[in-house]
Amino acid sequence: MIFINFVGYMKKFILTALFCTCCFAALSQEYKTPEQKEKELYEAVQAQVDKMAESLKLDMAQIFYVDSILMHDFKAMQEEFETMSAAKVSNSDLFYDVQDKWSERIYQALHKVLNKEQWDSYLKSGAARDKKARDKRAAKKNK
Repeated sequence: MIFINFVGYMKKFILTALFCTCCFAALSQEYKTPEQKEKELYEAVQAQVDKMAESLKLDMAQIFYVDSILMHDFKAMQEEFETMSAAKVSNSDLFYDVQDKWSERIYQALHKVLNKEQWDSYLKSGAARDKKARDKRAAKKNK
């Protein structure tokens, strides 16, 4: 009987400790310095540029343009998200609208940078599906 109570208390203790650990981890992620956010953004953009450079066989000028486009637009999108979060916007549709706006700008800018074969590969890599989904959300919103 004592053993059963002990196991029950241990389960509660472990669950409480796990919950506290998750809460502390979530809180630590919330408070990133601007430098940490900038570094994470830079690393994410560089990873995307590297992936595109390899898969689309971009030349050096194209790599420069793709890097510039992604860095500018991702940073602008992130700033818009932060402004909305600071304003306590809770409507997820508004966040999707911002994401769609910047994704469309990236899509249009990349179309100017890539040649025909690269553009076709880019579309096949998922960009066409994403564009169709954005257009569908826009049409639904405009109804």
